Amino acid sequence: MSVVSVLKERGFVENLTHTDELEEYLNNNKATCYIGFDPTASSLHVGSLVCIMALAHMQRHGHRPIALVGGGTGLIGDPSGKTELRKIITQEQIDENKKGIRNQLSRFLDFSKGKALLLDNAEWLTKLEYIPFLRDIGRHFSVNRMVKAESYKARMDSEDGLTFIEFNYMLLQAYDFMQLAKSHDCFLQMGGSDQWGNIVAGIDLTRRTIGKQAFGITFPLITTASGIKMGKTHKGAVWLDADRFSPYEYYQFWVNSDDADLSRFLKLFTFLSMEEIDKIKNIQGVDLNKAKAVLAYEATKICHGEAEAKKALKASVSVFGAIEIPNDLLPSSTIPRGTHSSEKDDSVPSTKYDREIIIGKVSLIDLFCETGLCKSKSDARRLIKQGGGYINGNRIATFDQKITEDDIIENEILLRAGKKKYHKIIFE
Repeated sequence: MSVVSVLKERGFVENLTHTDELEEYLNNNKATCYIGFDPTASSLHVGSLVCIMALAHMQRHGHRPIALVGGGTGLIGDPSGKTELRKIITQEQIDENKKGIRNQLSRFLDFSKGKALLLDNAEWLTKLEYIPFLRDIGRHFSVNRMVKAESYKARMDSEDGLTFIEFNYMLLQAYDFMQLAKSHDCFLQMGGSDQWGNIVAGIDLTRRTIGKQAFGITFPLITTASGIKMGKTHKGAVWLDADRFSPYEYYQFWVNSDDADLSRFLKLFTFLSMEEIDKIKNIQGVDLNKAKAVLAYEATKICHGEAEAKKALKASVSVFGAIEIPNDLLPSSTIPRGTHSSEKDDSVPSTKYDREIIIGKVSLIDLFCETGLCKSKSDARRLIKQGGGYINGNRIATFDQKITEDDIIENEILLRAGKKKYHKIIFE
């Protein structure tokens, strides 16, 4: 099966250009493709996973992926999908962020021996001269056509409008595509649906300047069954960096997926076979939770490694109770099979405290804030008022409740906010 067919079958493709020619090109060539990544943070997040997994599928089918870090365009900001001007960051910040991004991508892609490349468009964009750029590149762009692009229309209709610096972004991304075509024989660009106008512009520029046919694929915006955009919020983002979002929390993110998202997420975010995934699309009840454990395990294994996935599974069982993973459930998964019994585990997020500082002195509201279970004291009060604050499985009754010796079980206390957020207090 061709890689395009695989991407379509697994739900990656929203739109593509030159369908027949693209299939023929990929079937007859070891192709090079690229996706651009925003370097405004030291970590990518779950919202980038569709793009990352698409590159991984390309590599698994013998093609060479390029992850292009937008060090040059990051100095300007992409208006696509934004209603306000992006914060412009320094080259020093971009260089630091690139290191983290490469570490994360290395979990998904094999960069050894040139099998995948990590490039930075600052290498060529920051060397451009304005007048030659306008003469050689700008003349190929129609302003009338550019302002019809969705990324520009949305900004022009916003209160702040579209700045001239952002108006240049389409030209620069198109130039990236042309540059990669010339220097690395890269004739396929992929990206989110909001990049369609930029990708088409790059295809057109490549044809006009070097006379070669280029191609584009865009991916749908992935939302949960409840309509929430995945990993796109800056507050509470599901980061791929273990220091920002622990492997245990990452595992919990996936295991707590909506039942309706299970099959779709298995297709997009694991490499398990479609045949196996199709067999479990109608499962119900406790079997759903078992399958979601497999989803969480596989997604965590890909992002953080198998050792961390096993720790996260063990930690989850220690908090939520035993779970059985039968041999015939998604059998190609490497999740340990059989019954996983509930037992204490150190992988649950925890904080160490001195008994004398805590007992009878610190309120549970303060502890919920200090451990990150709540963002503020008002959030903690609201949680307790609504009956969502727990200590060792018991609902917290009053706002001023403090920890006593009777709350400590084997030198530990387990705090819970709502149904899914846990934190251990460990007394030294």
